[in-house]
Formats: sequence, structure tokens, C-alpha cells
Amino acid sequence: MGLLDGKVAIVTGAGHGIGRGHALELAKHGATVVVNDLGGDVSGEGTGRDADLTVELIRSRGGTATANYADVADEEQSGAMIAQAVEEHGRLDVLVNNAGIVRDGAIFNMSVDDFDAVIRVHLRGTWLPCKHAAVHWRAVNKETGAPVNGRIINTISGAGLTGNFGQSNYAPAKAAIASLTQTLSLELYKAGVTVNAVGPAAATRITATMPNAPAVIEPDEIPEDEWNPMDPAVSSPLVAWLASDEADHVTGQIIRAVGENIILMHGWSDGPGINNKGSRWDATRLGTQLATDVFRTRAPGLRY
Repeated sequence: MGLLDGKVAIVTGAGHGIGRGHALELAKHGATVVVNDLGGDVSGEGTGRDADLTVELIRSRGGTATANYADVADEEQSGAMIAQAVEEHGRLDVLVNNAGIVRDGAIFNMSVDDFDAVIRVHLRGTWLPCKHAAVHWRAVNKETGAPVNGRIINTISGAGLTGNFGQSNYAPAKAAIASLTQTLSLELYKAGVTVNAVGPAAATRITATMPNAPAVIEPDEIPEDEWNPMDPAVSSPLVAWLASDEADHVTGQIIRAVGENIILMHGWSDGPGINNKGSRWDATRLGTQLATDVFRTRAPGLRY
């Protein structure tokens, strides 16, 4: 028995890179995979049939896959993508949102179009497939009265968690996906759907746009017994496990998978604070209060 035998998965942006690695890994463990890719370039321009490349790789390895060429940020097309999985394969169990583009530039050089395009593909292109999948799963849950055991696995980035110069479109989109992941984990829990996010790092077409970036690697170019920390499939075993029944207790988590490290991210949590004991704050005193007890840039001196 494979870890994912009998399951049907959609992986968006799976024509190349990390998405291809996820699709190959899910198929390796027995899942039927709908491979989505619009087929455009790294900036989101154009269309093509890049999904076919991954489908053929899966089939050549004995797996089952079909292609989908939808624009995941288009409401009708993303809905049709969910419907394709159900109509062609009888069900939907796993949705991996990975599609993305980059249009980098410092804010004083970035156009509004470049901001909108990146937000559209990453954030809207994650939210829409989640919405259509959620509607489907909720209907199944209501009809059967049983948890659907669904999985959503979103893609975030270190840029969204820590910020990155020149990415005032990409970084906030990824940060928003982390927040979306946590929110959907609350909304879909009762239907039996877990929602998590994975933050990979690899030598992909997207990272290749950055200065001094390593050469692009495709996951199928690296032999199974060879280790490369920049392999686009480094995070794929984690994605496969999160998609499995073994991970039914894990939801609302943000997990980075970088090289040989898997790291649970804590996100925003309460740090040092001050309390004004029911009184209105005084702006003229806040500097000292914050410096001594919050930022701790000033010694408080003796206190009794």
C-alpha cells in the first residue's frame, strides 16, 4: 500500500520546478494527480502546455496523471479545474497550491501592474482553488455526514515571513497566504479538511531571476539516490506526508523545508508588553516606557 493510494490530488503550477517535484512525489506514493500549469513564463506572460511534460514523466514512471491548463486566478477556470478532478477521477482529496510568478523591483521602480499581477497569481490564485474545493467538500460533508478527510497545502516563502528587498509584491502575497492558511484551517476543520503551508527553497525559474542565483534545476534531473540541497523536490516528501491520512492531526501550521532542515514556524506571537492599568496612554511618556520594557534599549534602573 502506498501512502496516498486511492487519493486524487491537484497540484497547481506543476509544469516545472517545485510544483513538478510535488506532483512526482504524490504520484510516487499512489495518488492520481491533476497537473495544473498555465504554461506562461516566470513573469506570468503567455500560455503553453508545460503541464504535459510533468504528466508524461508521471506516466513514464507508472503513475496516473492528467493535465490542466487553467489560470488559477480566474474564477471560472479554477472552478473548472476542481470539477475536472471530480468528474474525471471521481473525487478530490488533496489540493496543493503552488502556482506563482515574480516581477521584482524596489517600490520606487515597481509598476502598479507588476504589483497587481503578483498579488493576483499568488493570493487570488490560492484563494480561488481553495474556495471551489471548500464548496465541493462542504457539499460532500453535508451529504454524507462524515468528515471528508481533505487536504489543502499552500506555498509560502521566507520572503513573506521575514521580508526581502525588491519584493514588495511577492513578500506580502506570501505573508497573506500564511494568514489565509491559518484562517481556512479554522473554517474547514469541522468538514474534516486540514490546511497547512510549506515554505520551500530551491533552484527554480523564480529564484533564477535573483542576482547570483544558482542555475535552474528540474526535480527529474536529479537521481533518487543523489542529494542536492537546492533540488526543487526537497520539500515534496513533507507535502506528501501532509497529504496523507497520517497527518490528519496537523492543521493551521506553517512549515519551512529548506535543504536538510524542516522547521515549524511560530509566526506572530505576543512579545514583551506594557500595561497602563486602566489609564489613557501619554505620548510624552511612551518613549521611556517602550524603551525600557518593550524594546529594551534603555536600562530601567532600580525598581521597588
